[in-house]
Amino acid sequence: MDDATAIPPQKIASPGEVVSVELLELPHTAGCLVCGPDNPHAIGISSFVNSSTGTVMTQFTPRPHHIGFDDIVHGGVLAMVLDEIMVWAATWRVRRFCVCGELVTRFRHSAPPGAALRCEALVDFSRPRLVETSSKVFDASNRLIATGNGKYVPVSFEAHQRFVQTFHKEPATEAAATYIAQTHGTI
Repeated sequence: MDDATAIPPQKIASPGEVVSVELLELPHTAGCLVCGPDNPHAIGISSFVNSSTGTVMTQFTPRPHHIGFDDIVHGGVLAMVLDEIMVWAATWRVRRFCVCGELVTRFRHSAPPGAALRCEALVDFSRPRLVETSSKVFDASNRLIATGNGKYVPVSFEAHQRFVQTFHKEPATEAAATYIAQTHGTI
């Protein structure tokens, strides 16, 4: 996972104070095309959740083999990363794995390979059978590169339990993996 960039715990300024925010690293599944440590074609990102707000973040640096047109990162790669962090935001909110029912991506600016990108996602609205999310991609100068919106559907309790069993065992992701695994049978 050499494309992965760890996001350190952040200090968030509130009016008159500095607050430390705990970011938990989310689990990886071995074969995932986005995060999979055992997938030689994976982008290799690690995602982090703000355990208080449910905002999911990641950073990655697209490589030259992620281009579409010469010197422009393929939009599908950006959409794939947005889907990854939005599904995690939805999953964190309902404590049940979700699958994408709809994904809309809007590209504002092109991104060159080799330039670090910061991505974040959050849940806008949630009800038992549908979670609506939004996401953004920024470059190093904080310019908005792309936005995404998604609708995610929670899987059955049995499917959720099967997905949890695919987590790659890592000390860095243990806290988030435990939280997600301790779901209830109903939403």
